[in-house]
Amino acid sequence: NTDSACVASTGSMRVVGLVSGGKDSIWNLHYCHYFQHEVLCLAHLAPPEGVQEMDSYMYQTVGSELVNSIAEAMELPLVRRNITGAPKNLENGSYVPQEGDEVEDLFLLLQQVLQAFPVDAVSCGAILSDYQRCRVENVCSRLGLKVFAFLWRQEQPLLLNQMIAGGLDARIVKVACMGLDQRHIGKSILDNSFAAHVMQLGKKWGVHVCGEGGEYESAGAVWS
Repeated sequence: NTDSACVASTGSMRVVGLVSGGKDSIWNLHYCHYFQHEVLCLAHLAPPEGVQEMDSYMYQTVGSELVNSIAEAMELPLVRRNITGAPKNLENGSYVPQEGDEVEDLFLLLQQVLQAFPVDAVSCGAILSDYQRCRVENVCSRLGLKVFAFLWRQEQPLLLNQMIAGGLDARIVKVACMGLDQRHIGKSILDNSFAAHVMQLGKKWGVHVCGEGGEYESAGAVWS
């Protein structure tokens, strides 16, 4: 898709980073810095007050309470909005705007961003999900924004090794697959034993080592 960028061919642009608090959205910002784009702010969609985790097809909500601290650590302003919609249009490869769909919360969030910051592009940590990618692209195209998804379709063992080599201290906050259990909660991806274990699960059972199949979720990600 011409609205997505996986190479640094567009010149320096002003970027808002969509962040969940997890490692992928933060690592994509690392790529933005590497390609000399200017990150002006972060943007986050949080679950409603009093809710820790939502049944969302689009957004990671576990660890949302850490996003403010991540923004402070990165010394970037944060635009935050609560999710009010629900997944309605569930077709995988396409999206038509629908009132009350959770995707429209992203549209409203980025509208808020544009009112406060002169951004040209959106940083998105999507790796494998066509469902998420096409919805982010739909919203951004409606607002005249480019999408920077530098992690898109990269080999996940390569990506995880990049994050580890870059010192990205992301902690495991949820596990949901065979081979991962309560013992792994709180582990950092920088922990050699955890990284080796996940890589082994990938070889043995085809587990997505970056957690793209929902195998685990991370939070508190900041690179050194």
